[in-house]
Amino acid sequence: MGFFLVAIGSSIPRRTDSPRPPVHENDAVNLRHVLVLPDRDAAEEVAREAVDRFGLPEEPQLVRDALAGEDDAEDAQWLVVVEDPRQRLDAAVLDELAAAYEGWLESP
Repeated sequence: MGFFLVAIGSSIPRRTDSPRPPVHENDAVNLRHVLVLPDRDAAEEVAREAVDRFGLPEEPQLVRDALAGEDDAEDAQWLVVVEDPRQRLDAAVLDELAAAYEGWLESP
């Protein structure tokens, strides 16, 4: 004696049953800014100035970014990672701050 399975079309969940809300390009969220500096001293100065100037609740993170194929510490760039969960920091002002120390704001 055999049996067979019958599936009713309306009981099978489909991806289209609960549509996702539309995502617009303007809704992109940038929660952190990365400033690239030529050396550690410049990165430390920028981090201190960012805290003082923008009233940041925490110190930005400093990250050493060695250039590809280079082991010499002199050939390392330093990144200053500034958290911005409320999106209140102006990217142009951050870029100007980095430029004052021969650096730049990395594009998202």
